[in-house]
Amino acid sequence: MKVCAACSQELPKDKFSKKQWQLKHHRRCKACIAVNREVASVEEASTLSSGDGKETPCFSDEDLFKEPPPREDECPICFLAQPFNEGETTYFSCCGKVICDGCVHAAEHADDRGLCPFCRALPPTSNGEIIERIKERVAACDAVAIYTLGCDYAHGRYGLRQNTAKAMKLWLRAGELGCLEAYCNIGYAYNNGDGVERDANKAKYYWELAAMRGDARARHNLGLSEQIAGNTSRAMKHWMISAAAGWDDSLKEIREGYLKGYVTKDNFEDALRSHKDAKDEIKSDQREAAEQARRRAGHEES
Repeated sequence: MKVCAACSQELPKDKFSKKQWQLKHHRRCKACIAVNREVASVEEASTLSSGDGKETPCFSDEDLFKEPPPREDECPICFLAQPFNEGETTYFSCCGKVICDGCVHAAEHADDRGLCPFCRALPPTSNGEIIERIKERVAACDAVAIYTLGCDYAHGRYGLRQNTAKAMKLWLRAGELGCLEAYCNIGYAYNNGDGVERDANKAKYYWELAAMRGDARARHNLGLSEQIAGNTSRAMKHWMISAAAGWDDSLKEIREGYLKGYVTKDNFEDALRSHKDAKDEIKSDQREAAEQARRRAGHEES
């Protein structure tokens, strides 16, 4: 399976031409080529603004509200589906693995040297080594590494000079390679005006790209934007999908909609049931132990 950079769908090999299948970037499926559906280039993404004269693409409701692809991201150690929040996973640039905090916590409890739980590499000892490791993974077209380097530039971490334009380029490249969070971050940048001119339409477009791939956070944001626009029914449709993926805030909005009469009892019960199933899928004793450790650390700091 590979991601089409035009329609954002993960598709099997037979949906691409041989030439497109072999591309690392800007890969388009046969269907998108047939209707001439394009994807913005990295260079275009760094200059997009509400005054650039370019019309923001839009997706049909059929594409937008269809069931997202099943989650395939799992911890390489415990093989459970990854938690939804980035703060509950850690990316290790030594081996390019994203490991859940349950497994990280268990490894730290067994050995306090800070070794990678997967490849047992020693931790980096300087900011320069951190960035060098990430850049090595970027050179290998590691989507999460590209996304991570973009975040480092966006926040000016590890000695890097803050550079939002560079972060946007990296996030777009990571999104094309299948990193859900990357398109979501571009959406936040346009929504908040971080380093680019504020543009609600472009924020919505990138959140839609992420949501159609299964990003629950982006899907929840689409619900909020529809609610602000007065489109309560569309907002609830988005939240039903993200609640079914396990996103807590979406379930809260659905509960509020039920209390106000916007959501039927049957739909509310469906949301509760599907949300619970999604949360149960990612539960483990190790992850619960990690969560308890985070709470204790937060309590001690306060």
